[in-house]
Amino acid sequence: MSNIPGYTHGTPVISRSPVSLADFEQMKASVLFGEEDVKYLRMSHDIVKGRVEAILDVWYGFVGSQPHLLASFSAKTDGKPLGDYLGSVRRRFAQWILDTSSARYDQAWLDYQHEIGLRHHRVKKNKIDGAPSTDLVPFRNLFALIFPVTFTLRPFLAEQGHSAEDVEKMYAAWVKSCLLQVTLWSHPYIKDGDF
Repeated sequence: MSNIPGYTHGTPVISRSPVSLADFEQMKASVLFGEEDVKYLRMSHDIVKGRVEAILDVWYGFVGSQPHLLASFSAKTDGKPLGDYLGSVRRRFAQWILDTSSARYDQAWLDYQHEIGLRHHRVKKNKIDGAPSTDLVPFRNLFALIFPVTFTLRPFLAEQGHSAEDVEKMYAAWVKSCLLQVTLWSHPYIKDGDF
């Protein structure tokens, strides 16, 4: 994992999440996320680990087809997509797929979710890669992407002959996990005291 530039999960360079593990337990209860979801995320890991690049091709194809989404990966000066930046983000996005499907919700994971949120916000966006891109990923885009990311993942989950019930449970676990993660990523966007 250390060969991914900017992937700092579990390292001391990131700060502790302002969201406690107890708060996160309440968030999990709110989205009906339980041990069965962990089981089905881990089941999905065996599927997605060999299909990461194909999944990213679908997701990047979608983002690339939407100018308002691609803008977050484009140069601030002329609006042209930044290939190096897109490549660096893709490597971290690939690891995010594996981290999500591994479903290890410990303090290090919680801390890294906060770091991911900061990197989408003007606090830290572009800093890891030194990219001359826009200062912010608009939160409206981040939250709305939960649907295309999870919906387009569903066919991949069905590729290895799992039962329709197992596919549905893996899909539901991914939706819940993405809702939890993007909610955690929202912290820097929300006024102090309102999270």
